Amino acid sequence: MSCCGKKTADQKVNISSNQSGAFVPVTKMWNDNLFEYTGESGLTVKGGISRKIYRFNGKGDVQSIDYRDASGMMGIPVLKKLH
Repeated sequence: MSCCGKKTADQKVNISSNQSGAFVPVTKMWNDNLFEYTGESGLTVKGGISRKIYRFNGKGDVQSIDYRDASGMMGIPVLKKLH
C-alpha cells in the first residue's frame, strides 16, 4: 500500500510543471491621468486604490496617476487634473 504523502508529492510536481513563469502584461481599462501640483512646497500622496506613493517635488511638478486613484486625487485642492 502506498503512502498518502506520495499523492501529495505527485500533485506538487504537477502544479509546478504547469507554471511557466512567463510574464503576462496587465491591460488597463483606462489611461492614467496627469496631475499638476500647484502648492508651494512638496507633497507626497498615497493612492487610495493602487496604494502607490506619488511624490510632487514642487510647484508645477506633473505626475502620471493611476486611473483608479484619480478620483481621490481630485479631492486634493493643490492638485489639478490636466486634460
